[in-house]
Amino acid sequence: MPPVSPKQPSALWERLGCVSCKPIDTEMLLARAKALSGMTLYELAQRSASPLPAEPKRVKGYIGRLVERALGGGSSDTRPATDFPELGVELKTLPVDRDGRPRESTFVCHADLKLLAEVEWERSRVCEKLARVLFVPVESEPDLVFADRRIGAPFLWSPSGEQVALLRADYEEIAGRVGLGEIDTLDGRVGRVLQTRPKAPNARTRTRVADAEGASQTTFPRAFYLRASFTETLLRAAFTLPPRDRTVF
Repeated sequence: MPPVSPKQPSALWERLGCVSCKPIDTEMLLARAKALSGMTLYELAQRSASPLPAEPKRVKGYIGRLVERALGGGSSDTRPATDFPELGVELKTLPVDRDGRPRESTFVCHADLKLLAEVEWERSRVCEKLARVLFVPVESEPDLVFADRRIGAPFLWSPSGEQVALLRADYEEIAGRVGLGEIDTLDGRVGRVLQTRPKAPNARTRTRVADAEGASQTTFPRAFYLRASFTETLLRAAFTLPPRDRTVF
C-alpha cells in the first residue's frame, strides 16, 4: 500500500471546502486529496453523506464517484473530457493490495469503434484523459471489509516523452486494427501499456463496425485501459519505491 498519513481531523477536511465548491487550481485539488489519505471508505461516506452500498460489487464506480465528490467534482450534468475540466485533470482511483501493487487495469474511457481509425492520437479522448491524472490509491484486498478500506496518498502524473511514445504506439496499433476491419484480433493482449477490453452494461450489448471487406458486423463495445504493470511503475516512481523483479508482471 502506498504511504498513508494518520487519520486527518475533520476540521482540516472541512476547511479545505471539500464537496461545497470546486477546486480553483491543482494545488487545492491535491491538498484536498491529501486530506483524504488515511480515511476509511466508511468515514469518507459519512462525511460526504453518501451511504455505502449494501453490495459493493454490484455498484460499479462507487469509490471513484465518492472520492470525486469529496474533492469537489462530479456536479456537472454533462460529460466533460476530464473529471475536473477547468484544471484539465482526470481522477483515477487505483485499487491496490497491501504491497501497493495495482490489483487490476485502470479504465481510461470508452472507445468509439466507428471513428477510432480516423482520430489521431493527439486529438483522441484517450490522450486528453491521460494528459494529467490525479491517482488516488485505495486498499482493495478481497479479505478486507469494504467499509474499512483506507485511502492512500495521492499523486499527480503527466506522461513523460517516453511514456507518451508507448501510449501513442499502442493507440495507433489498436486504431489500425479497427481501421483494417481486424476487430476480431483485438483483445487484451494487444498493447504494451494501453489495452482494450470489452465494456458494456451486459453481455448482450453489441455495436457495429466494418469488417475487412467493409461490410458491417457486430462486436462487443470496447474501452481503453492502462495495464496494471504500467500503473505499478507510476506508483513506484511517485513514491520512490524500489523496482520489483520483472517476473511479477
